Amino acid sequence: MVGLKIPNTKMGKKHRAMTSLFCVVAATAIFVTTIIPSTVHGASRIKDVSTIEGIRENPLVGYGLVVGLNNTGDTLSEGHFTKQSLLAMLERLGVKPTQDGLNSKNVAAVMVTAALPAFGRQGSHIDVTVSALGDSSNLLGGTLLVTPLLGADGEVYAVAQGQVAVGGFTSKGDAETVTKGVPTSARIANGGIIERELNFDLTKLNKIHISLRNPDLTTARRIAQAMNAFLGTDAARPSDPGTVVLRIPSGYENNVVGLLTDVEQLRIEPDQMARVIIDEQSGTIVMGENVRLSTVAIAQGSLTIRITETAQVSQPGPFAEVGTTTTVARTDTQVDEGANKKFSVVSTGVTLQELVNGLNSLGIGPRDLITILQAVKAAGALQAQIQVM
Repeated sequence: MVGLKIPNTKMGKKHRAMTSLFCVVAATAIFVTTIIPSTVHGASRIKDVSTIEGIRENPLVGYGLVVGLNNTGDTLSEGHFTKQSLLAMLERLGVKPTQDGLNSKNVAAVMVTAALPAFGRQGSHIDVTVSALGDSSNLLGGTLLVTPLLGADGEVYAVAQGQVAVGGFTSKGDAETVTKGVPTSARIANGGIIERELNFDLTKLNKIHISLRNPDLTTARRIAQAMNAFLGTDAARPSDPGTVVLRIPSGYENNVVGLLTDVEQLRIEPDQMARVIIDEQSGTIVMGENVRLSTVAIAQGSLTIRITETAQVSQPGPFAEVGTTTTVARTDTQVDEGANKKFSVVSTGVTLQELVNGLNSLGIGPRDLITILQAVKAAGALQAQIQVM
């Protein structure tokens, strides 16, 4: 590399000092750029590991009728709830039909569900889901009539109506039926209108409860510490493993939304328990990174008996005067006692990757691994909690 020669003068010495300072600053910037992002991006935002008191959805449910079906509705037999609902609706509209006059297959009773969003305002629209309640085979082409949606307190919070959109279909023939998806379930985009608001004023709170999605003492304390460090005051404290109480500090009395916006972007490192999740039905095993084993020897062997039946045809030789052609059973029995299975020693404090690699080297499948983990836990060598789903 060729460079300019700086003369040994006062200006040259000053230039060399500035050059050295620039190199130090550049090296520091490179170090910060290389190291800090990996630490920051490995953490999680507070808004991703917790929820705020009062900011939640509320389920709504209602009973309604879908009309306009192409002969795929409910069977209106005597005493059927769809027939009773249809009679009651027509009478409210001023029509007085007879019992024998209702013989349509174009009506279906449905359950309508929706979620009332947090701070949903009167007149705003929400999506609704429509599901067949009777023996209707397809809701394609139907229209939901005005259906009130009730909350858990029995009050009407929204009203739904509109053309249903079915994602599945059914095609029938004389010898075969093809069904894709679920044609008895549908959605109506923006099919619900909010008629009543929830009385909750976020700005009048003097303290906020933050609930952890996965309750943990260490995680709750880290959230409180991150908030206090950002605010410069002891405004946050964990009250239990699943809750952090945040008092409104000075300067945020009339700006609770701004406070929540600032603190929910803070990043913390969530802690997790050493836990092994086992689903015996599907053979699924999920282990956390903190799972550790004490020194233990593991051997896995099983008795396998394989019986193979092979039918053979026995017949007399050519031009034989006696004998008949018959079928003779041949049985082949093989017994595997697992003699080639050996002990494998697992050292103390191995990581999750080492544990998985060691068990895989023994040729152990998920089903056998479930039994081994339970046996190791019974021996006191598995430093983790086993949870069977």
